[in-house]
Amino acid sequence: MKAKLWFLSILFILVLALVGCSGGGDDSGSEDTSGEEGTSENSEGESSDEVVTLTWARGQDSTQASEKLIEEFNKKNPNIQVELREMPSDTGQQHDAYVTQLNAESSEIDVMDMDVIWPAEFAQAGYVLELDRFIQRDGIDMDKYNQGAVSAANFNGKQWAMPKFIDTGMLFYRTDIVSEDEVPQTWDELIESAQAKKGEGGTEFGYLMQAKQYEGLVCNVVEFIHAYGGQILDDSGEVAVDSPETVKGISKLVEIANSDFVPGNINTFTEVESHTAFIEGQSPYIRNWPYQWNLANDENESEIVGNVGVAPLPAGDEGSAAALGGWMAGINKYSEHKEEAWEFVKFMTGPEGQKISAIYGGLAPTLPELFEDEEILEANPFFKEEGFQKALEGAVSRPVAPNYPEVSEIIQINVSKAIAGELTPEEAAATMEEELNNVMQ
Repeated sequence: MKAKLWFLSILFILVLALVGCSGGGDDSGSEDTSGEEGTSENSEGESSDEVVTLTWARGQDSTQASEKLIEEFNKKNPNIQVELREMPSDTGQQHDAYVTQLNAESSEIDVMDMDVIWPAEFAQAGYVLELDRFIQRDGIDMDKYNQGAVSAANFNGKQWAMPKFIDTGMLFYRTDIVSEDEVPQTWDELIESAQAKKGEGGTEFGYLMQAKQYEGLVCNVVEFIHAYGGQILDDSGEVAVDSPETVKGISKLVEIANSDFVPGNINTFTEVESHTAFIEGQSPYIRNWPYQWNLANDENESEIVGNVGVAPLPAGDEGSAAALGGWMAGINKYSEHKEEAWEFVKFMTGPEGQKISAIYGGLAPTLPELFEDEEILEANPFFKEEGFQKALEGAVSRPVAPNYPEVSEIIQINVSKAIAGELTPEEAAATMEEELNNVMQ
């Protein structure tokens, strides 16, 4: 009995000691402020020493831009450290990988790069966090951004992603093989020149493009279709792809993709395969995005440093057309560190982050003021060249549709069949018309 009383006394003393260490009962039931917004402050309102690790997902980066962005941000934010998760370079595969994770409400990714065509879809699906509260709180002036890029991430009057960089298709050429007055002005001139220049300067091909069945093929075919006066959807959103102009554009793409001056396996080429062949000196011409300039002049990667020029894509019957692209940065709705994720998005898409991306990645800023920055122009002299400016002027958007993935898949499949000879360009256009009408209803 005495032993039992002794044990209970000791237990009572221990309980009192634990209550005393709790700091009192007034705040014991208070809400955890480090939850959804990821706030890392202690009871005194001071920053804690806890380090939050963010996962940033983006496609394969062949430049130093991503590494430099992370390095600089981590240095400035010791309590927030960013780690990179590399996604597939194929944008379609990247999109599907995101969807798989986000459908499962996974919090593994905090910040994600998104193709310019994804924000509306991801917002409607509830995958990404609405950013207006952060933008307003931190006084971000969205009027300073390229408004086309801003609108691409605006859905139902709300901003779901921040514009990271803009893209448009361009023609890059070897200045040691092609003189300035030889740069082709039309697609027919390109065919003639690519045939003639093939083999010069150690080249194996005459022209490089992206013809794999993926989003890059849609960009290429949009350029051909618009260059010859066609369109996929008209200004009111109605399907208008089955026209003589569209057929002519598809026919020209098919002609080039089946020529003997492109790689025999061109239907497997994405940006990665095409830019690799170009910087290895295998072709005098390539259709690619602005980052190609920086990569081609990287002494650690390229064999053609200092021998690269840029021009608008060749014209068809109605002039030159370039697919408008670009990438956005958004926050996973299921991230456990939303506040910290915003800090990284704000840095990456702000003046400092975009400057890093421009200098080390050759990425065209969505902040027009940066085109006047001397360091950016020194790293990307083509930003001030007439060819670059004209290429931007010829930019056209891909079909604007809430169910864009379905639209894109229909285009990819039918154009791929035309390249493979399974459909004529006329049959491809007619089939697209029918299938697009079915999914657009």
